[in-house]
Amino acid sequence: MKGIFSIILVIGTCLVFWSFQDPKQVHFSFNGQAQGTTYLISYYHENEKVNKNQIDSILLVIDNSMSLYKTNSLISNINESTQGGELDFHFLQVMKKAFQINKETNGIFDVTVAPLVAAWGFSSEKIKKLPDSNQIAQILPFVGMENIRLNGNHLKKLKPEVKIDLNGIAQGYTVDVIADFFIANGVRNFLVEVGGELRVEGKKPNGEDFYVGIEGPVNSTDNEVAIKHVALIKGRALTTSGSYRNYIQNGKDRLTHIINPKTGYPVHSEILSVTVFAKDAISADGYDNALLSMGIKDAFSFLDQHPDLEAYFVYENEQGSIVDTMSNGFKAILKN
Repeated sequence: MKGIFSIILVIGTCLVFWSFQDPKQVHFSFNGQAQGTTYLISYYHENEKVNKNQIDSILLVIDNSMSLYKTNSLISNINESTQGGELDFHFLQVMKKAFQINKETNGIFDVTVAPLVAAWGFSSEKIKKLPDSNQIAQILPFVGMENIRLNGNHLKKLKPEVKIDLNGIAQGYTVDVIADFFIANGVRNFLVEVGGELRVEGKKPNGEDFYVGIEGPVNSTDNEVAIKHVALIKGRALTTSGSYRNYIQNGKDRLTHIINPKTGYPVHSEILSVTVFAKDAISADGYDNALLSMGIKDAFSFLDQHPDLEAYFVYENEQGSIVDTMSNGFKAILKN
């Protein structure tokens, strides 16, 4: 996009946890790796109610269900099957939400894009060359959620070639599962972060809220990333989608990992990143890619029709400058 991606790589809306620790309070924190990324857990309680082993066990169960990088996962088995199969609890919950978001976004969000993601080289398998129009045309008949059906907990594939990719929503779901685990164990003040997707409940023991720093456009002179806004997300979730990190260089073009399921090609949008504020992380995660794909005008029209969603955008304006904007509801969560 007009040779500006050297700047875009270090801007965006990465989310940073601002921690104000009170030495008189009991604070528990641990981190690790899962789902091809990292996670951070931070919570306050009178004693240790949740430990790292418990969180790692939850993450392993979800990976065994929906990780495309595990050849023996349930999703890998479903993809290799000709007719579909029985889904476990986690897979089923994510698929129900996926159908809802697919309908509301008129097919922009689509979990059957797996063959296109692989064709463009964004899966675990490397490609020797980029696909041509003939290859895309051969794949497109097998892309579209009209090619799958849910009957109870059974996923039926109407075409054997259909393959599913839940990477655009499963991480947010994971955050919610962990958050619900904390609540079930009597923990009411916590922050859960997986790969930059966050959910926060409660406050710190000294009465202060949890705040999240949001990066805005960088200083174009020295490329320094700056915290532009500070947001309060108590009882809600934030997720981010960006087209500036995961891409393929093709001559002067940078091809984003976000694929348009209708055309079969990487999305071209003036939006470089979008941070979504929602009631839960699965919703925020599921809608962020779709909003990015829509472009600024259509994204704001969509937000007007969905008052339960708010968003912050970094985008390239008509003059080629990197700027930001946000919905009115997003402004309301910012700390002055």
